[in-house]
Amino acid sequence: MGSAVTHAPALEGPTDSGSRHGPVKSPRPAGAKRLGRRENLAGYLFMSPWIAGFLLLTAGPMAASLYFAFTDYNLFDAPRWIGLDNFSEMFGDPRWRHSVRITLWYVVVGTPIKLIAALGVALLLAQKRRGQAFYRAAFYAPSLIGASVSVAIVWKAIFSDDAVVDRTQRFFGIDAGGWTGDPELIIYSLVALTVWQFGAPMVIFLAGLKQVPRELYEAADVDGAGKLRQFWNITLPMISPVLFFNVLLETIHSFQIFSSAYIVGGGAGGNACGPADGTMVYTCYLYVQGFENSRMGLASAMAWMLLVAVALVTAVLFWSQKRWVHYEEGGR
Repeated sequence: MGSAVTHAPALEGPTDSGSRHGPVKSPRPAGAKRLGRRENLAGYLFMSPWIAGFLLLTAGPMAASLYFAFTDYNLFDAPRWIGLDNFSEMFGDPRWRHSVRITLWYVVVGTPIKLIAALGVALLLAQKRRGQAFYRAAFYAPSLIGASVSVAIVWKAIFSDDAVVDRTQRFFGIDAGGWTGDPELIIYSLVALTVWQFGAPMVIFLAGLKQVPRELYEAADVDGAGKLRQFWNITLPMISPVLFFNVLLETIHSFQIFSSAYIVGGGAGGNACGPADGTMVYTCYLYVQGFENSRMGLASAMAWMLLVAVALVTAVLFWSQKRWVHYEEGGR
């Protein structure tokens, strides 16, 4: 009798070579692909106004101004390539150097005073008191109207000869005259105007102060720490990210000051940027070269130098935040 032949059971599971590399994904259905394309098309359609505005009103003019910076262009004749001549002329211009000094002085003096005023008022408004909403709105209102031409005209009238400021000075025995007519004092009227507009950074400081845990102040009170020490060791470190944001934003805004300096300085005419160039900030001199002297090539070169300067200052601020900005997770 012959022996029975037995067969080993067949292995279960797929035996194709592709199974060794994991499951094979099924191809995406054609309907899903069409739906995805339609969704992408709808997204680009909604974005098209912004894309068109960015290309036509921002990227296009920036590219054109970069080209004009290396040309002799007066808005009427075709631009003529001159290489780096605009930059060499700019660096050798004493009025350009004067505008740089005025702008740096305005940034270094005006920005800290504005932020100190904003933080001080924010600390007062952070306390619960009656009429708090009214005070917040009242202090914030100048930020909404302060940059307008009408306010700059009123500000010029207030600081002119025999006006409110001049009469107040004479009442206290100070015979300094109107600030807008004095080349040495007119820049202080601009600083006063920018400090008056502290509402926007004040609101940001107020939001940061609301995030400071009250338990920290209660523990400091138990340890006997005074208000000044609590402010220095608790409040400032806890709101340092907000402080950094305000410093960065207000510094950039200070470099871009134009309308108030132009209007308070006198506007179009022989002293467009103040008596003896007292309010000759960088953007004001850029306007004079570009639109009053019709030297758009030189003005474009000045604009790109301002962009580079602001970028460098911004980079320095971001580098310095590692040393003084504290975040909740303990990093810097």
